[in-house]
Amino acid sequence: MRRFLRPLWVALAVAFLLEAWLWDHGRVMVATVITRVPWRRLREGAKDLIAPLPPGGTLVIFAIPVLLLLPLKIAAVWLVLNGNWIGAVFLFAFAKLFGLGLSAFAFDVCRDKLLQLSAFRRAYDGILAVRRWAKVMVDPIMRQIRARMRFIERRGTGRLLRFAMRLRSKMRRSEPSSKVA
Repeated sequence: MRRFLRPLWVALAVAFLLEAWLWDHGRVMVATVITRVPWRRLREGAKDLIAPLPPGGTLVIFAIPVLLLLPLKIAAVWLVLNGNWIGAVFLFAFAKLFGLGLSAFAFDVCRDKLLQLSAFRRAYDGILAVRRWAKVMVDPIMRQIRARMRFIERRGTGRLLRFAMRLRSKMRRSEPSSKVA
């Protein structure tokens, strides 16, 4: 059973790491936009607005991006139901990236107050632990992929192509004849 569950765990770990990668780079993108656009005042204004709030009130502020983007995600589902897959994918991707940027901005502004909440602190620590676990699960596979890619780069694709062609011809020779006797 463990052998069958391992690919599921690895897939979950990869999905989690992809989300974490998007979060990390989303924060960087938001920081870049904020430094390029004169939104620094917006950030400082948001911090001033949040300063008098209790940690629970800050949690409500942190949830606003989720609530703002919910209609876009519902619209993406509606597009899927109406057969517009491409529009749905683009709308969902836009909502995901925009939501990631908003959430990163909100978390940056609210972090200190949010971490005062014991439940949020436990959830945050749990997410960091899952992230470490996912990295441990995926690292051996990534090392294998990198090693194979280095091998292909060193040897050239010609040798790999010849190997694939030899393997294909061996497989064809070993196939049982499909002719009826």
